[in-house]
Amino acid sequence: MRLLVVGDFHGKLPLNLKAIVKKEKIGLIISLGDYFPFSYRKIWFKHCYGKDLELWEVLGKKVVKTYMLKDLKVGENILKKLNDLGVPVLTVVGNTDLSRLNDQYRPGRSFNYKWKWESQEFFTPMIKKYKNIHRIDYSSFKFGNIIFIGAFGHSSPGHVKSRAYKKYKNKLENLFKKFRKENKEGKVIFTTHNVPFNTKLDKITAKHAHHRARGKHYGSKMFRRIIEKYQPSLSIGGHIHEGFGKDKIKSTLLVNPGAALEKRYAIIEIPEKKGKIDVKLLKKK
Repeated sequence: MRLLVVGDFHGKLPLNLKAIVKKEKIGLIISLGDYFPFSYRKIWFKHCYGKDLELWEVLGKKVVKTYMLKDLKVGENILKKLNDLGVPVLTVVGNTDLSRLNDQYRPGRSFNYKWKWESQEFFTPMIKKYKNIHRIDYSSFKFGNIIFIGAFGHSSPGHVKSRAYKKYKNKLENLFKKFRKENKEGKVIFTTHNVPFNTKLDKITAKHAHHRARGKHYGSKMFRRIIEKYQPSLSIGGHIHEGFGKDKIKSTLLVNPGAALEKRYAIIEIPEKKGKIDVKLLKKK
């Protein structure tokens, strides 16, 4: 089975996926989320990063609504293009995808949204329109003889004592227990938006990164613990654009394909029987 792995589009797709699918004889596409641009990123980091403050409380509802509506339109165009490729697509939600899935609440942070319009679940009704795309965060999907278990991981290591962390970790525990036999045979692939914590793939080094995060590991602690315990043959994640590459946690191969926004993607070949997984990390010239 040959997989095309892409993610972190942020409203742009400078890759000819149709040509890649045909040339590489791709059977399945794995998308790691972040379809929407987050066009107000710099403003949000300036005013809201690390604070219990929403951007509309700074700029006003009208301005923020304009940003969000534009982002929704641009991001949905990426979903349309993926849906039209004629190959099944498995996806997880990304942290810029305007979903209200919060799997790693920060202590002291309130998620009781004060603005009803902004608190909508935008991503779920949108993706349901695209029948060739299957969302798998905190669920599973069988393709051929491979089981894909999906998860989100938000955008930070998370807080292991929070209720949300425990809730979603239990969901993953139950899925890995359900497919214990397949996992032992090397037929389970863990597919996430963020990558696991403290590896070569999750260190923030980008010059534009916020000074409080630069130089730190920002992968998911939840994913790290799940991988250490269950050892799937392969774990695929993104989010940290500069963290593209490969690494290992015990026997689990880790892959971060980099951002589609930056013309990066990966081709992964899964053997029919348990054996070496071939990974090609690629960038369009």
